[in-house]
Amino acid sequence: MYLDSFVLPIDKEELLLQRRAEKNGGHLGYIDNSYPCGLFANKELYEIGFKRITIFYGGNGSGKSTLLNLIAEKLELNRISPFNSSEMFASYAESCEYTLGYDDEGFRHRIPNGSRIITSDDIFDYMLTVRTNNAEISEGKEAAKAEWAELKYGDTVKFEGIQDHEALRLQILARKKTVSRRQFIRKTVGSEAKLNSNGETALQYFGQKLKNDTLYCLDEPENSMSPKMQLELVKMLEEMARYCGCQFIIATHSPFLLALDGARIYDLDSRPAEIKEWWELENTKLYFEFFEKHRRLFK
Repeated sequence: MYLDSFVLPIDKEELLLQRRAEKNGGHLGYIDNSYPCGLFANKELYEIGFKRITIFYGGNGSGKSTLLNLIAEKLELNRISPFNSSEMFASYAESCEYTLGYDDEGFRHRIPNGSRIITSDDIFDYMLTVRTNNAEISEGKEAAKAEWAELKYGDTVKFEGIQDHEALRLQILARKKTVSRRQFIRKTVGSEAKLNSNGETALQYFGQKLKNDTLYCLDEPENSMSPKMQLELVKMLEEMARYCGCQFIIATHSPFLLALDGARIYDLDSRPAEIKEWWELENTKLYFEFFEKHRRLFK
């Protein structure tokens, strides 16, 4: 287990705010946005202890994504999508402290190379990029068909300088007996990537990105996934945590992910924040009450 504990600078918040205000204008300085100061003090959340799978649960505004971003910033994890920040965020993250776990021989772990935070925005951007590329390839196919006919049956390209190299290369390719028109188009334009449903594509994304022996922060990874796909993701995460040396820190309110085997869950909706079992959480109880109300329909 790479990350063992993470300490928030609750007792330093006033000093951090004071320093920032002075930086903004001396004794007359003020702060436009104090976030994330004050977010966790009323939850009495000072220190977080981690397991192979640790979950931050809570409603919108509870601070679960903020915790992930603080951890990612402090540990300098790789990330793609930007996050909501403020003038206080960098100094707040810098004031956080953490301890690493020990390996089987008693040596301190290091944060593995390739450790990263993955957000739902990363997945949506991936889907959008694939769709955009597919659209460009589709448009390019028509032009490539005309180009293939011109190169194969038109006049031979005269090589008069380096500027003619590419046209000559393409004509040689088009006139090869072993290269069909379809193969020519695929080699010059590319092939469209297979894009399934949003949920299937999201699951495929995790299958491609998650590597062995790595630490991951996952921000609401269930977004766009059906219950069936969420259960597939649960199976993947459990196997990678148990057999592949991965550690996961997850922000979610999905009952399927909350039931991840052996997960430690911090309920950020409670005051103070507490470690709870997944069946004790309000969100899970609401699902239970709904199906209990309609139990007769399932008989």
